[in-house]
Amino acid sequence: MRRRLIVLAAALLGGAAPAADVPRWDAAGAGNPLLPGYFADPSIVHDDGRWYVFATIDPWGDDRLGLWTSDNGRDWRFSMPDWPTKRAATSPTSGDAKVWAPSVVKAPNGRWYMYVSVGSEVWVGTAPSPAGPWRDANGGKPLIARDFAPAYHMIDAEAFVDDDGQAYLYWGSGLNWVNGHCFVVRLKPDMVTFDGTPRDVTPRGYFEAPFMVKAGGRYLLTYSDGNTTKDTYKVRYAVGTTPFGPFTESPNSPILETHRERDIVSPGHHAIFRSGAQSYILYHRQALPWPQSGDAVLRQVAVDPIELRADGSIARVTPGHGGPVVGFAAHRARGLAWRASGTKTTPGNAPSRAADDNYATLWRAPADGSGQVIADLGRRRAVARSLVRPEYATRPYRFAVDASDDGRRWRPIVAAATRSGSPITLDHAVTARYLRLRTEDRGAGVWEWTILP
Repeated sequence: MRRRLIVLAAALLGGAAPAADVPRWDAAGAGNPLLPGYFADPSIVHDDGRWYVFATIDPWGDDRLGLWTSDNGRDWRFSMPDWPTKRAATSPTSGDAKVWAPSVVKAPNGRWYMYVSVGSEVWVGTAPSPAGPWRDANGGKPLIARDFAPAYHMIDAEAFVDDDGQAYLYWGSGLNWVNGHCFVVRLKPDMVTFDGTPRDVTPRGYFEAPFMVKAGGRYLLTYSDGNTTKDTYKVRYAVGTTPFGPFTESPNSPILETHRERDIVSPGHHAIFRSGAQSYILYHRQALPWPQSGDAVLRQVAVDPIELRADGSIARVTPGHGGPVVGFAAHRARGLAWRASGTKTTPGNAPSRAADDNYATLWRAPADGSGQVIADLGRRRAVARSLVRPEYATRPYRFAVDASDDGRRWRPIVAAATRSGSPITLDHAVTARYLRLRTEDRGAGVWEWTILP
């Protein structure tokens, strides 16, 4: 009887009690989030043995775009392409919005094209490979100007190449989180020129972030609805017999939404891709714990399996905290095992969070500039370098590393210097039992500190 009362109380306070087999978001070794940091609106491609994820930099965009590359799908390195930039992709009609929502595809002509939102307009660039170099492809002007349809938001363009090689471009959102509209146009072989007049193909429940897939001979227009800054964001889909529709929302839509019992909040703005014989959905969701303090919108990128059925429907997605992905390494590179101690702010940001192999949790330095994490390797070990994944890949940090044999007497092995990126590589060929990572940056966060032999 007491057990039944506990379950009832949990349901009344915040939904049904989580099932015993639901993984915790803060458990060690979780595979989601996929990337160490705050990013949104991801686009993923695979070329010449390498994975590329292009994404909006949170909070709420940056003057440049984020690019993550990986040879194994698990260990990612951050960079920012030379194009687009807010400065280079600005026109007389541009708004003040930052660089958002890239869509990267390979065209039948062999080149790669990126459709990206800058200043509430859609710009297009091209490159010989996803690695670049990326350059503007439309003479320094937007492909879709802000005033194309002033009642709606001209963002979130997504290219789709059909089985016959014909390309289409979908885009559109609403203003003030309401009244989203979806437009589509056929593209000429140059992937820049419109082949005909854009059409409004908005299905029921559409707000933004269209992504077209094809299954069972049908065209499945997937899209986001709700508000990404709250807990209402979700993925819906509608079905049509042509790339222009008409599109009818499926009875089992939405297919991906908030699951409080699984600690999944506001999943959306996705890309669907195939690796091996399995399809996956890559998307952003709210960083945890949620809600975040302050006004910043902080989202993280996750990946889960998705089933595109032979009858032209999509099964509901069960979001999680990281299962295996075909073609990805089973695990991230862990380096040497170590026990953590040092300064902490709250139990949720303890030094051990920098060694739990989980990009949802981090160690946060205190606000007085005395932050340090001490790694006990268990015995004297030869250590060649550290890989530090800071909370924000675009911000500068000052980290230093010391070594010790007894945990009391320390010798500096890496001097403090301003560095940025992810991971930040700190070389230190030394033999020691203890390493100490120090920072004077107030409140600095570290997702993971990997120590390599």
